[in-house]
Amino acid sequence: MRRALAVARETPPGDVPVGAVLFDAAGHELAAATNRREADQDPTAHAEVLAIRQAVRRHGDGWRLSGCELVVTLEPCVMCAGAAAGARVASVVYGAYEPKTGACGSLIDALRLPAAVHVPELSGGVLEKECAELLEDFFNELRK
Repeated sequence: MRRALAVARETPPGDVPVGAVLFDAAGHELAAATNRREADQDPTAHAEVLAIRQAVRRHGDGWRLSGCELVVTLEPCVMCAGAAAGARVASVVYGAYEPKTGACGSLIDALRLPAAVHVPELSGGVLEKECAELLEDFFNELRK
């Protein structure tokens, strides 16, 4: 999570500071990305989606990220949770909870739907305080 926090601090100005890192089964970093929705003018440019896109090019199993772990500073939304499940990541670890859009248990649990084809392991609240502070600082500055 500390690596994901470092990545989040590199988020382009104007984008919500979220960092995502994908590790292979041996713990080697495959990809790291920040939110770039504003910078790229792309509604799908969330950190998780961008990291998944990078990782599949390096992992060597087509679109599958079997055995990999996605670490992200904020609870994934429905799109990002779906992308993680669709890529067959083994586990998703996140920091801050997101009660408004969180799709890994806060608002809904998209990873545990009854018809889910793949169900990754899930762990939330890792370095929660540090992850939440980064977001709080961003939004406090935005509201000034």
